[in-house]
Amino acid sequence: MINKIGKITVYVQDQEQAKDFWLNKIGFVLKFEQPMGPDAYWIEVGPSKDEFTTLVLYSKSAMEQHQPSKVAHPSILFSTTDIEAAYEKMKQNGVEVAEMLRLPFGNMFSFKDQDGNDYLLREDK
Repeated sequence: MINKIGKITVYVQDQEQAKDFWLNKIGFVLKFEQPMGPDAYWIEVGPSKDEFTTLVLYSKSAMEQHQPSKVAHPSILFSTTDIEAAYEKMKQNGVEVAEMLRLPFGNMFSFKDQDGNDYLLREDK
């Protein structure tokens, strides 16, 4: 039935700031952008141009006007094969990162986007 995760919506205060964060601080690429009226855009970003799954950076205020109950805190776990390099790169880029967790089952850390949403990056080898 379901064979892939297509899009994950992240509700953001300012779409341009969010786009800047994901492109310039995290290193994602812009996959798609299209106007959705006078004050909002459909913006998709992803880890690479070939990656199928994308984040949709959707206007939080636009969604609150139409369906306030749909705006929820994201719960997204990202994956990397080099946690040390990712941690240092995010710190260099000014991303708010938590202390590295070194656990028997793997290393990981949380980080925040421009709106203070929490994400987790975990090392998968």
